[in-house]
Amino acid sequence: MRLEPLLRAHVPALTAAAASGPRDSYAFTWVPASDAEAVTYIEEALKLHAAGKVLPFATIDAATGRVVGSTRYLNVEFWAWPAGNPLQRGEELPDVVEIGATWLAPAAQRTPINTEAKLLMLTQAFEVWRVHRVSLMTDARNMRSRNAIRRLGAKFDGVLRAARVAVDGVIRDTAAFSIVEAEWPEVKAGLQAKLR
Repeated sequence: MRLEPLLRAHVPALTAAAASGPRDSYAFTWVPASDAEAVTYIEEALKLHAAGKVLPFATIDAATGRVVGSTRYLNVEFWAWPAGNPLQRGEELPDVVEIGATWLAPAAQRTPINTEAKLLMLTQAFEVWRVHRVSLMTDARNMRSRNAIRRLGAKFDGVLRAARVAVDGVIRDTAAFSIVEAEWPEVKAGLQAKLR
């Protein structure tokens, strides 16, 4: 798989990916169901990107060249460090990021695509940006997503109660997971083993 920066040109491909099978796995995630919704989805992502809040991608199946979903870096944090602190790596490098807003077409679910995408994104976060933590969040009701996050090697941090509005309009509790930099070598080895 490969990740491409999400662009307006991805509208028809995102719509096709989302419409390529049953939508029952999208109960807790906003996945565009039409070109109009895909336009809104991408425009919102690009607006947040311009504000420095997200880095959105289209997920591409390298074997077919088709868009099979989308994912993002979210909640990029730059901490205020005391002057001269050795943990400060430079003002241009984030301290913490979240990976989320991930969805895949039904045919791409339960394939190596998500594992490979997360390995790529985590490698960027820990080895290039050298972040201290990567967060992964999901609707607390979404056991499928919670189990997938655990399989990546992330640790369960707890549930943030009444954290935000859910895709179905209720107030959502959020299950919070994370990987910290000291855990990254073991998590990376586990992901590489899964892909072998």
